[in-house]
Amino acid sequence: MFLLKKAIYFFILMAVLAGLLFPQGSRAITIAEEEELSRQFLKVVLNRLSLVKDPYIVNYVNSVGQNILRELPPQPFSYKFYVIDSDVYNAFATPAGHIFIYRGLIEAMDTEDELAGILAHEIAHVQCRHISDKIDRSSKLNLATLAGLAAGIFLGVSGADVAAQALTVGSMAAVQSLELAYSREDEIQADKVGLDNMTRAGYDARALMTILNKIRSKRWFDGIPTYLSTHPAAEERIAYIDSWSQNKGELPSMGATADFKKARVRLLALYGNETRAVSHFKNAVERNPNDTEARYGYGLVLARIGHRKDAAFHLQKVLEQNPLDRSILGDLGRIHFFDGRLPEALTALRASVSLSESAAPETMFYLARTQAELGKLSEAITIFETLIESHPDYEQAYYFLGESYGKQGDLFQAHYHLARFYEKRRDPRNTVFHFQKALKNTQDPERKKEIEDILKNVRNEFKDIRKK
Repeated sequence: MFLLKKAIYFFILMAVLAGLLFPQGSRAITIAEEEELSRQFLKVVLNRLSLVKDPYIVNYVNSVGQNILRELPPQPFSYKFYVIDSDVYNAFATPAGHIFIYRGLIEAMDTEDELAGILAHEIAHVQCRHISDKIDRSSKLNLATLAGLAAGIFLGVSGADVAAQALTVGSMAAVQSLELAYSREDEIQADKVGLDNMTRAGYDARALMTILNKIRSKRWFDGIPTYLSTHPAAEERIAYIDSWSQNKGELPSMGATADFKKARVRLLALYGNETRAVSHFKNAVERNPNDTEARYGYGLVLARIGHRKDAAFHLQKVLEQNPLDRSILGDLGRIHFFDGRLPEALTALRASVSLSESAAPETMFYLARTQAELGKLSEAITIFETLIESHPDYEQAYYFLGESYGKQGDLFQAHYHLARFYEKRRDPRNTVFHFQKALKNTQDPERKKEIEDILKNVRNEFKDIRKK
């Protein structure tokens, strides 16, 4: 333990000396360099973390982020927001505008204003280029190494881990990782900029103080939350926000919007601990059978554990109060689909799609699958094609589109779309196999050339395919 402490102090001293010897230059890294750094950073993060994929939750969090971004001057990056499937209290930003917030932190919130406060703070870190400026001072390491070090910090690597890591990656890397951490000045600046941005967007800036207090209070139960170790100076920040808000007088507020409550219920029911979620929503429904929010969550978690008939019952009850809620109709349709009640699934999914000009991709996907299961292959193919056109990364649609074409006897389209599916899955063997089958099933010279060009690219990307 004594040696470990000595190592930590040594690396802190080295970091200070490095700051004196290599002060910040006259320029930050370029936008192109920051975008490349972001790609490297994302590789590290996405290899280590599981994301929440629920379209409703992801779209909702992105919509709150976009509300704030509309108040900013033109930005050099396209910001994107992600929810990490973990119950810890944390959030962080990567270079070039990728903002991550953990499921557990959202579950601890009571209003959309609190979510906006965290997102506005992380956006401000990117806007102020805190990470990229620090990385510019650390240019002795390549971008991939720096991305890995920075990702380690924002995923919660402690000082002890950094010191231990030095034994294997070298003292300079340890020094660099300490340099990359946010300073107190960074945090206060991100708060100041974020508070102004969220207020202009119509959010109650005091909510950032509320959620910081919740994070701080968690230390009494679980030790220091990750957020406090990666975003220091909580006490100073809370005092600053309090003073700032008192000087502003009356502030706007969004409160607990319907979209916020629905997204939070979905997180708890679909991603939280199953046993706790069942108990929580069951008890809430028993206390108040008219609590549609609790009944909605109960229906979702019952479907999650396979009790689909009971789940459908509760969602039907919710629909009686919200007959035009397309997301609930979509949920009910999927439950009916997996329960084998295809006519009921078709009715609910059709109704959900009809209520919006841009239907949720998952709803379209299950509507197409329902049509296919009912033998209506032409209708299924049309929906799958529409889905792929509007959401080209929805990889499962390619598989079932290929399967539907195969049932119709169109072997070219069947193998072509199966190849696309495996290409997106980064499965070179099956990608090449199905593209070669597609080639044999078309005489169209344009399609032949298209596939030959794709195969050439696939073989270049996966060079080892030549050996197989």
